[in-house]
Amino acid sequence: MAAKFVTREKPKVDRVACPWLIKKFIDSDAELFFVPATEVIATAEREGAIPYDVPDVELGHHDGGSSFEAFIHKYDLTDPALLEMAKIVRAADTQDRDVAPEGEGVRQIANGWHLLDWSLEKRLEIGFEVYNCLYAVCQDRVNKQG
Repeated sequence: MAAKFVTREKPKVDRVACPWLIKKFIDSDAELFFVPATEVIATAEREGAIPYDVPDVELGHHDGGSSFEAFIHKYDLTDPALLEMAKIVRAADTQDRDVAPEGEGVRQIANGWHLLDWSLEKRLEIGFEVYNCLYAVCQDRVNKQG
């Protein structure tokens, strides 16, 4: 049975990075729910879904990190390129902006799709492609280091 995950609607940085990570590395068949912030926990309980990127949940921001990092930790993902990518997501989605120079660009792209009020489908489609590109860059970076 496919895993289910739920978060807040109108995703920007972390709430697009996490679904990308889920679909690519955790469960390609996972069901993703995006609901108003006030409905995340109730939806999680009703659907048997794992809530993320909301306060007081396991897959949220902890110790200055992003929800993306919480997923990496929980699911024991050790791919060095993912660990590099986590720095970019952290820089884009938290106050730790200096951890990766790419973070500000990712932050502004996500702010743009938010200001343009893109549909969920478009945010995920374009966002997944942005994260595919970043992952390729991180893979190249790791390969050159190692």
